[in-house]
Amino acid sequence: MTTNTQIHYELTPEQLALAEARKEKKLKQALAAEALAKATGSTLLSRPWLTLPHPQRSEKVDERSYQVKIFSWNLLAQCLIRRELFPTSDCLKANQRESIIHAEIRRQDAQIICLQEVDRLERLLPMLEDAGYSPHYASGPRKRHGCLIAFKKDSFSLVSENIVYYDDQHIGTGNAQDRIGATFKTRNIGYMMALRSNKDEKEGVVVATTHLFWHPRYTYERLRQSAILVRETSALRRQLAVDEWPCIIAGDFNFTPSDPAYSLLTGDALLPSQEEVIPYSMVVHSSLDPTILINVPPSAMAAEGDETEDIDPDRHITNARAPVDEDGLLSIPELVDWFSKLPKVRSAYNDGLRETRQLGRNIPTYGTRVGLPSGRYGADEPEYTSYTHYWQAVLGTTFQFLTSSRLAKIRGQIISLSLIHQTGLSAFPDF
Repeated sequence: MTTNTQIHYELTPEQLALAEARKEKKLKQALAAEALAKATGSTLLSRPWLTLPHPQRSEKVDERSYQVKIFSWNLLAQCLIRRELFPTSDCLKANQRESIIHAEIRRQDAQIICLQEVDRLERLLPMLEDAGYSPHYASGPRKRHGCLIAFKKDSFSLVSENIVYYDDQHIGTGNAQDRIGATFKTRNIGYMMALRSNKDEKEGVVVATTHLFWHPRYTYERLRQSAILVRETSALRRQLAVDEWPCIIAGDFNFTPSDPAYSLLTGDALLPSQEEVIPYSMVVHSSLDPTILINVPPSAMAAEGDETEDIDPDRHITNARAPVDEDGLLSIPELVDWFSKLPKVRSAYNDGLRETRQLGRNIPTYGTRVGLPSGRYGADEPEYTSYTHYWQAVLGTTFQFLTSSRLAKIRGQIISLSLIHQTGLSAFPDF
């Protein structure tokens, strides 16, 4: 005989009063910080805008050209913050950082915004709408954060959008729609949309954002996801017959300019050192094949899922097996062939910084910091796009397709906080 007993606990008046006082205190702190940021702007450091030269009168200029400011930012989702990951930071709580993030977004006043690691939508969406944006959010299944694209309602109108679930997408150049060839069930997505100009209905832009799989050792999976993103973004533009519209991909790719994915996307051949790192990541994780864990004790199961990301950037691949033919992974020659058939992209950061350096400005770059081989594309990327206690890297950028008959011309970039006194540059190109 089984007896179910339910015990109902009620908080005492003192406990209820204490909980209410804590909520009220948090709300007051958040409102006070937001009011201070709006009223004085004193919480925001100056971010000078460096304008690149416009074409000379002798240069041929497309009469249909127009200027668009695009802003891309990984917000560091509040649900992912761990004190041990940022031991030197004094600004990790939502009521400390949220109002400053919102103020920075408002201050940049871009026509198009691409955000990654977005959560706390109940606070972010009203702010964006109040600032004149139409915000659109998407996330992977059961993820607590996602990607967001917002555009100024007086500048653009939504034509079409598409969410790409990488885990479900086929790979390669063949017709086998069932060849998934994944190594990890990551629940990451690509999010893209076509926007029509409100000033000229024949003009517009296709924009996509993404946050690729974080694990530093899963090189193959990021190759797979980045190729899918370019393929599907190109397919959206082709489907809508807007091949003349500029096509921009801005996001957190979690790879550096030295990575195989960066080189293949931009048209460089793989270096021997790049080919060497790919096979190590060609595995099948237990998220795809749970039988791997049958004989693994719970204490040995590494937490490699999305919600515990970036705990150890040097960790090894665990809870995975070697692939078999039925898993459908692409070989390195097949990967190279796939990328060769995709539209090539150029980095706005790289090209903007290169032009700035050609004007005589001595700006540190990624290539000079790591000694990138001569002639490799990506050498002129910023020295850093992420600089924290544990991670100093170049992980995010803004790409544009080379297949468009009208390429975007970079007009300016924001001077990096860390390089203001060196006239350095970082994110947010202006097209």
